[in-house]
Amino acid sequence: MPINIPKQLPAGELLREEKIFVMEEDRARTQQIRPLNILVCNLMPEKEKTELQLLRLLGNTPLQVNVTFLNTATYESKNVSKSHLQTFYTTFNEIKHRRFDGMIITGAPIERMEFEDVVYWQEITDIMDWAKLNVTSIMNICWGAQAALYHHYGVGKFELPKKCSGVYSHVITDLTVDLVRGFSDEYVAPHSRHTSVSIEEVRAHPDLRLLSYSDDAGVFIVQSKDNKQIMITGHLEYDATTLADEYERDVAKADNVEVPINYFPNDDPTKAPKNTWRAHSHLLFYNWLNYYVYQETPYKWDFVEEEIEYHI
Repeated sequence: MPINIPKQLPAGELLREEKIFVMEEDRARTQQIRPLNILVCNLMPEKEKTELQLLRLLGNTPLQVNVTFLNTATYESKNVSKSHLQTFYTTFNEIKHRRFDGMIITGAPIERMEFEDVVYWQEITDIMDWAKLNVTSIMNICWGAQAALYHHYGVGKFELPKKCSGVYSHVITDLTVDLVRGFSDEYVAPHSRHTSVSIEEVRAHPDLRLLSYSDDAGVFIVQSKDNKQIMITGHLEYDATTLADEYERDVAKADNVEVPINYFPNDDPTKAPKNTWRAHSHLLFYNWLNYYVYQETPYKWDFVEEEIEYHI
């Protein structure tokens, strides 16, 4: 089934070139089907790249998906045009009366800042609190994962001695959990961050379940025991070249930048990297949409017995 996107969204043409079934809003309205409504709070600076990465994964399932992009009102991104934001994005005040089947909160390049020092922290916490009542399942990625662990469960972050950047091997703690159904016993995934969270603190928390970790990169996939919150500290959504782009950006800003671990062939930045995590990326998003969104969300939110409204 297709992913439904706004007409003229730049990512649409690239998705079609990749043979991903894309349907524009006008045609989608004519179909008698209940699509999943997914809200994406996109905090990444290069929003169009993140749009493409997430839409590619959301569009590779048998489910029809409507995507709404959310931007912060308290901070305007400097790396995307105002016209793009005005055309394809909405703000929290414009959607907080609605309910969504799923939500994604992305990473953001602000991890070295204290959470309370982030200019849009109050807005993000308002969104996270609203989502607990008005969204069936929330996937939090990288900084979004650390923010969710901190806000919902009091699990803080700490700065690493050096940036965790590269492609790391991970293990699964329980292969019977639906989110990691079909995963290999060991698999690789990209990380790109300056901070981390304590694996001991996550394991000891009564409301959390550690599903996957790396001996080198630490905590990777955490799930709340009520299945509401999913925290992914790395970037399974990344393209093959994303870490290379970040490496080149960092080199342009500073000397002695380390090459991402296990990424470039023979650790040579002049050689093209390969995407060795693609299969597990698609599997993770497929499992999330199927087991945590589609099979759990009400067919009609209006029929939920207990009325749950959130007011700001």
